[in-house]
Amino acid sequence: LGTGKSLATGGPASMLICYIIVGILVFLTMLSLGEMAAFIPIAGSFCTFAGRFVDDSFGFALTWNYWFNDAVSTAADLVAVQIVLGYWDIAIPVWAVSLIFWGALVGFNIVTVRAYGEIEYWLSLLKVVTIIIFIFLGIAVNAGGNTQNHYIGTENWRLPGAPFVGGIGGFASVFVTASFAYGGTESIAITAGETASPHKNIPRVIKNVFWRILLFYVISILLIGLNVPYTTPNLASKTSATSPFTLVFEMAGAKAGGAFINAVIMTSVISAGNHALFAGTRLMYTLAVNGHAPKFMGRLNRRKVPWIAVLLTSSIALVCFGASFLGAGQVWSWLQNLVGVSNQLSWIAIGIASIRFRAGLKAQGKTHLLPFRNWTHPYGPWVVVIGCSFLVLVQGWSCFSPKFDGVSFVSYYIEIPVLLGMAIIWKLVHKTKFVKAHEMDLETDVYTPEEGEMDRDAAVGWKGKTRAVLRWIF
Repeated sequence: LGTGKSLATGGPASMLICYIIVGILVFLTMLSLGEMAAFIPIAGSFCTFAGRFVDDSFGFALTWNYWFNDAVSTAADLVAVQIVLGYWDIAIPVWAVSLIFWGALVGFNIVTVRAYGEIEYWLSLLKVVTIIIFIFLGIAVNAGGNTQNHYIGTENWRLPGAPFVGGIGGFASVFVTASFAYGGTESIAITAGETASPHKNIPRVIKNVFWRILLFYVISILLIGLNVPYTTPNLASKTSATSPFTLVFEMAGAKAGGAFINAVIMTSVISAGNHALFAGTRLMYTLAVNGHAPKFMGRLNRRKVPWIAVLLTSSIALVCFGASFLGAGQVWSWLQNLVGVSNQLSWIAIGIASIRFRAGLKAQGKTHLLPFRNWTHPYGPWVVVIGCSFLVLVQGWSCFSPKFDGVSFVSYYIEIPVLLGMAIIWKLVHKTKFVKAHEMDLETDVYTPEEGEMDRDAAVGWKGKTRAVLRWIF
């Protein structure tokens, strides 16, 4: 839903470059996060790391910020349901269907973590298959396999005003859309506390992020820019009918392509909302356990699910969703900006925590204990911190030109003073101190493989090693 606006306001080159830049930053972020999460696999992950390795006030502000990010993300997905449903002429109000989905998500997340995993598995599989189909279809359309039997090549990059549209403002505005799209990748580590053999599985997932970025983001964005002109009418409107994915299917002559891709977008929306609610509840549980929120918020049911956190997080999402009556498309843009900036602030925090984590390991002589190492250290985390800080500052360029847009300005920059204010107030009230490297807690929650796991690892022969190499590649 966001790629159409990115193409219309930034052009094909801006969109491709921005997605590549943000993709690189995300990959570097995930390497840093994977190193920490494999060593200390706990619920809350990088938010807890920020408090343990930097300052408790930093962890407090970051966790609340990221919890709100997940609540808003859930709301954004509920709003997106309305936008997607607008493609069909249905008899019941679209907001009522969104409420039904909201109730379903709450039910899935309260029952058991296994329900969350099963739903994510099948919905994600559908998305993967669709993207692969889209890539092959996009290549065929570009080569002439379209309704016009016309070879497109790079002609859409040579249109007047292309490949960069809107100057620096148009280019910068794509960053927040890309950050919104990549958002949630870092929350993989939030599940570390509920993952079997995290010392093996977390690194495996982290390494696969590279291929996911290359396949699902960069190649898709490249094909969209090649096949869809940035001058396409209503491209900037957030509707499924003008989604570049829908347009490419229709260009291939698939009359039902619009309905098909719309149905896939619907499942993606449900999947994203399911994931955001899951991550948000784990963060609220972390807040309660760490004393950053009332203890009752961390209460578990008999299946070890933080059910009160599920209800509270989903309630905030429902309140934000209520604002969609002002106009689903506009509210979705504001929520997208809020979530995109929040993602960037989280990546900055992960970079800072990684730098301090390595300093603590070095000071205490424990670097050799790492089950997974970030091979970009020490440069990778610094690139993330500096690069994401730059993006946070420049991506709101469009709200200043050609005229000042106060509402957009707030959606781009409100989280910065809020995050700083929360950290400063908590620090002043509780008199927290910056964590020194030699005093850092690098023992609590550190994962130690059980004897059976160590035996299985040691018994792996050439077949197991071959499978491991294939898993790393694919």
